[in-house]
Amino acid sequence: MPLAIKKSVKQMFEEAMGEIETWSVDEAKGAHGKPDVTFIDLRDPREIWRDGGIPGAINVTRGMLEFWIDPGSPYAKEFFQSGNRFVLFCAGGVRSALAAKTAQDMGLTPVCHIEGGFGAWKKAGAPVETVEPKK
Repeated sequence: MPLAIKKSVKQMFEEAMGEIETWSVDEAKGAHGKPDVTFIDLRDPREIWRDGGIPGAINVTRGMLEFWIDPGSPYAKEFFQSGNRFVLFCAGGVRSALAAKTAQDMGLTPVCHIEGGFGAWKKAGAPVETVEPKK
């Protein structure tokens, strides 16, 4: 018997999109490289090694996001306490929308995500760097 879920991923995505700020690739490109803006790459490292990344983005795997944001967590990361604007992205924009909603619910502000994710960024000819696996 299939699991009877209360909310589908599609429903969660649609709800998140109604509550979060979404940036176009052009808006993200305009903010890229500014000292008060931090780009957060939510993709799995294997995706980044395969497809490249946005220069200067910090990889925060989706599974660790909440732990890295929470200053009371033993895994808290100082950069999340910077007061910067956080621009989240994934491959296509769904994971980053859900993550932006979660981050916003936790009190992280300002936070937004890139419409269409890294795929849209790359397609628009925005800067991409090769990322090699750590040895």
